[in-house]
Amino acid sequence: MASSFFGFKTITCVALALVLCVQKVLGGITCEKLDKSTCAFAVSSMSTRCVLEKRVRRGGMEEYTCRSSEIEAEKLKDWIETDQCIESCGLDRNTLGISSDALLDSQFVKKLCSSQCYQGCPNIVDLYFNLAAGEGVFLPKLCEAQGGNSRREMAEIKSSGIVAPAPGSVSPLNHLGLAPAMAPAMAPF
Repeated sequence: MASSFFGFKTITCVALALVLCVQKVLGGITCEKLDKSTCAFAVSSMSTRCVLEKRVRRGGMEEYTCRSSEIEAEKLKDWIETDQCIESCGLDRNTLGISSDALLDSQFVKKLCSSQCYQGCPNIVDLYFNLAAGEGVFLPKLCEAQGGNSRREMAEIKSSGIVAPAPGSVSPLNHLGLAPAMAPAMAPF
């Protein structure tokens, strides 16, 4: 009985090693291997967000490359965003880099906060939740304000240059519900 247990244990270890080797050989998503049509809003197997970059070569020829950013995705890896989410959230596959500037556009915020995007596209919501937090905005509060004065609140942030406050500090933007937090579970708005 003991020898069959050790035999099973050995087989299990070999099988696990084989699975890991096959995964390494086949690999996951590597940003540098993605093309222009899949790069933006993708997440690599190392959980880094992929960014599309454009270079202009001599003679004005444009060349697009995909690379890994320094921004990590929370609890996501090996993810290429669906066309449905790109459309539902008001995004574009040709987006260059990663920026919070889109949060200043009320039309974009409206699409981002829509139930189709907010509840169905966790990768995009996680990205913009973290970008908003970097600007001192709590995305769920921004979505709640969407019907009211979200444009004014984002304009205040843009004009003040304020970013998320240091822990324990007092911020003039406390009414926005600032808090360093993880992206919320998909809640209806």
